Amino acid sequence: MSHPNRERADRILDAAGELLLRMGYRKVAVDDIARAVGIGKGTVYLHWRNKELLFQALMMRESADLTDEILGRIRADPAMILPHRMISASFLVTHRRPLVMAMLRGNADMFGSLGDLALRKQQDALRAQFEEAMLRRGLIRSDVPNLTYALNAATLGFYLGDTLSDEFDGIPLEEKATVLAHLIRTAFEPAGEPDPAAVADVAAELGSALEELVSGYRQGIYAHDPIRAPG
Repeated sequence: MSHPNRERADRILDAAGELLLRMGYRKVAVDDIARAVGIGKGTVYLHWRNKELLFQALMMRESADLTDEILGRIRADPAMILPHRMISASFLVTHRRPLVMAMLRGNADMFGSLGDLALRKQQDALRAQFEEAMLRRGLIRSDVPNLTYALNAATLGFYLGDTLSDEFDGIPLEEKATVLAHLIRTAFEPAGEPDPAAVADVAAELGSALEELVSGYRQGIYAHDPIRAPG
């Protein structure tokens, strides 16, 4: 059943996202968001007590949608969880979400003080679990020094590289993702074909961790869902 208040909450978040990209966090007022949706400011506050909570809900929704997309791919093909496939798929999916890209690049003007640390903490915990499962099942090399740092640095360069220089602007996104997959495959994964049983195991473990993450996000988005509200 579709909840009318949910629909309104989603309309508020849609408007907030568009305004955020256009104006940046500091300049967007709750008034602007209400006006864009065609409701009173008080109605926005029925859903979220303040601007910061509203924008946290927006980022949770973005993260939930992105994670759902990755989950769908893992369900369709468990080998999606191999680091080179997972990391390059996330790279592509993330680039199609301007809000997530802005959050990743830590665009201060865009987000103000909205570090949304809870989201980051959850994602870090998930990444640690992912790496641990990969190591346990031999899907990632155990001889890479400082593995977490190495993986993070290698991946982040693909997200931030074009903010530092326009030298590689001409390379299509798909091609960048292919380069990223190649780098991760050759630098971080053991040679040879991965064991299908190990792949299935990690896909099941990671899949349920991601499902849990998404359902937590989805609850958080509408945490202040008003049951009966005028508007």
